[in-house]
Amino acid sequence: MRRGEVARRAECHPETVRFYERHGLLPSPPRNEAGHRIYGRAHLRRLRFIVRCRALGFALEEIRGLLELVDRGDCTCAEIRRRTSVQLEAVQRKIRDLERMRDTLGDLIGRCSGEETPDCAVLEALFEPEMGRRSS
Repeated sequence: MRRGEVARRAECHPETVRFYERHGLLPSPPRNEAGHRIYGRAHLRRLRFIVRCRALGFALEEIRGLLELVDRGDCTCAEIRRRTSVQLEAVQRKIRDLERMRDTLGDLIGRCSGEETPDCAVLEALFEPEMGRRSS
C-alpha cells in the first residue's frame, strides 16, 4: 500500500503517517523501484494501534512505551492494564475539569443581562480574581 491507502485504512491523514514515522512510532517502510514507500499489513496494524491510542488521549511517549513493550515481547496484560488505568484516571480528571468549566461558564452567563449595554456582568466577573470560586 502507498501512504494514502494506509492512511485511509487507518482513518488518518497521510501526513499523520509521516509524523509517526518521524517520531519513531512507525517504522519507515521499504521503497519500490520508483522510490515510493510501500506499507505492509504490519504497518497498517501498528498505525491503527497508534491512531486508536491517540483517540483515547494517550500521549506520544505513552504510546511509545506501549509499543516498546510489544516490540520487546515482554508485555503482560497486568502492565497494559496498569498503563491504561493511569490513562483512565487522567481522562476522569479532564472530565472533572471540563465539568467545572461548564458550571463556571453557566454561572457567568446567568449573571449576564444580555442587553445591549456596555456594562457586562460577565466581563466584570472575568476581571475579578475570585471569578472561578463559588460561594456555596
